[in-house]
Amino acid sequence: MPVETPEDHQTQPESGATWFGYRRIEAGQKAALVQGVFSSVAGKYDLMNDLMSGGIHRLWKAAMLDWLNPRPGWNCLDVAGGTGDIAFRIRERQPQSHVTICDLTPAMLEVGRDRAIDKGILSGLDWVSGNAEDLPFEEMQFDSYTIAFGLRNVGRQQRALEEAYRVLKPGGRVLCLEFSHVAVPALAQLYDTYSFKVLPWLGEIVAKDRDSYQYLVESIRKFPTQDNLAAMMTKAGFRQVSYRNLTGGIAALHSGWRV
Repeated sequence: MPVETPEDHQTQPESGATWFGYRRIEAGQKAALVQGVFSSVAGKYDLMNDLMSGGIHRLWKAAMLDWLNPRPGWNCLDVAGGTGDIAFRIRERQPQSHVTICDLTPAMLEVGRDRAIDKGILSGLDWVSGNAEDLPFEEMQFDSYTIAFGLRNVGRQQRALEEAYRVLKPGGRVLCLEFSHVAVPALAQLYDTYSFKVLPWLGEIVAKDRDSYQYLVESIRKFPTQDNLAAMMTKAGFRQVSYRNLTGGIAALHSGWRV
């Protein structure tokens, strides 16, 4: 059976619809399906990140924090960060910051709270269950908004970017770290083979859930290209939008400002 490539699935769904992997669904259905995926894999999520990326995701997240450069007194929002990985890094870089972690899936937040206790991080963090498309926060509340490997799981991505803009203070910054589209042709076929053959197998062996990791692979292929995501951020109101490819475009880091 031939390996499917990103070009096989580049058509856009009709208005009011979105993708769940390669399945067309109503946009409003996606949150419940995504919640099911992450409820299933929450306990193995961080281990699987290490295995799937060979630990490279740690370098990508370090690059994200370098670009964010949190300042003393910042009120930070990390969306889809239930296990706390980005929040812990922000607190380590800037102990005088406060981070609110907002995640759709309570099971992911439970893992994050447990990890915080294990790390001895007992203050400076809030854990909130919420949807990126309708954030449970007042407008102009945060100095930064981060989302790592979460935006592709949102049904209405443009709406989520508009929500990011709404909750940021003037001068606030959004940073989105996400799997993206490989920019190095020699790497693309190797990456596709690895993604479709190895990652679901790892999910089956380690997390006992092949289907969820098949979805995750497919969701990467349905995510907007780097330039398209930059255009979506601009449409949401952000200015000085830019991005950096990481590891040949396997991941990309997008930045924008509310001015």
